[in-house]
Amino acid sequence: MRSLHYCRIAVFIGLALMSSLSLYAKEPPHSFKKIHSFDASTPPGNLAISRQGRIFMSTHHFYGAEHKVVEVKKNGKVTPYPTASFSASLNPVLGIVVDTENVLWMLETASAYQRAGRLIGWDLDKNTLFKIIYLAAPHIPKNSFLNDLAVDRKHEAIFVTDTAGGSNSALLVVDLETGKVRRVLEGTPFTQPEDIDMVIDKRVITAGGKPTRIGVNPITIDSKNEWVYFGAMSGLSLYRATTKDLLNEALSAKALAKKVQRYGDKPISDGIAVDDGGNVYITAITNNAIGMTQPNGQYVELFSNDSLSWPDGFAIGPNHQIYFTVNELHRSPVLNKGKNIGLGRFAIFQFSALEKASVGR
Repeated sequence: MRSLHYCRIAVFIGLALMSSLSLYAKEPPHSFKKIHSFDASTPPGNLAISRQGRIFMSTHHFYGAEHKVVEVKKNGKVTPYPTASFSASLNPVLGIVVDTENVLWMLETASAYQRAGRLIGWDLDKNTLFKIIYLAAPHIPKNSFLNDLAVDRKHEAIFVTDTAGGSNSALLVVDLETGKVRRVLEGTPFTQPEDIDMVIDKRVITAGGKPTRIGVNPITIDSKNEWVYFGAMSGLSLYRATTKDLLNEALSAKALAKKVQRYGDKPISDGIAVDDGGNVYITAITNNAIGMTQPNGQYVELFSNDSLSWPDGFAIGPNHQIYFTVNELHRSPVLNKGKNIGLGRFAIFQFSALEKASVGR
């Protein structure tokens, strides 16, 4: 009997050790590395990475870069994409995504004169134009600011965040087959900014002489194309809605709003990405940090460093690697009373996802 008792103890200890090892294997990543640096001519915006590992990047127009979309080669060299003339001719581009069909989508913001933006799809396999969809009135207002996007090729749809003026922030639901555009969740608590200051380097960030209050901006979609995650930049809540509900035109505005779920806490943030375990990675711009909202709704900080001065956009690459840009945006003229006080810390960083993460969305 005594030997049986000891055997049971040994089994218990073994199981406990296995459990500890399992938990350790899923500990949040604490290391990241810089893979590319850029000079003042190439201020990073957002990233898109193909299944072959090609890196594409929008440049942030707050610094006035000439070329709006570039490809970053493995050696760090930057070339305008798809051509120099095409890239320079675009209105500002922020959102950029490579979808599961290897199409690079560029979200061109609305011009102050034309009052129209565009979704431009470029087929990376054929190196040809795939499709252009116009985003214009009445679906976008005069103060439209088309910011980011999530692509769902399973349902042939794209979900776009229009930060607009804050009080009228909304999502756009775009049908890729017909080009039809719908504006949803406008002015709801899920898209409006909260009344909180953005404080970076002990300074309240302002735009147009007023403290910034920025509505819905970060957006992403899971690899199964079931859930779309989003939230206000100036907000402490992360929300999600099913693609089924967002695509259901029979739902009234009130009915759709009731379908939105609060997923968890988040800091003031610019970009998000989700892995296959439901962990939503977040660029925490006021903390020089990368964090994560877990499926239980709790937010944890993964790492913080002075080199992460305004971490901006995410992209998931091959082998479950997550990439993000850093661009010191609070030091740009637009957010610093017309003066550029950047320190030249423009870069792309990389770290490993906690769970499996799929390319192309």
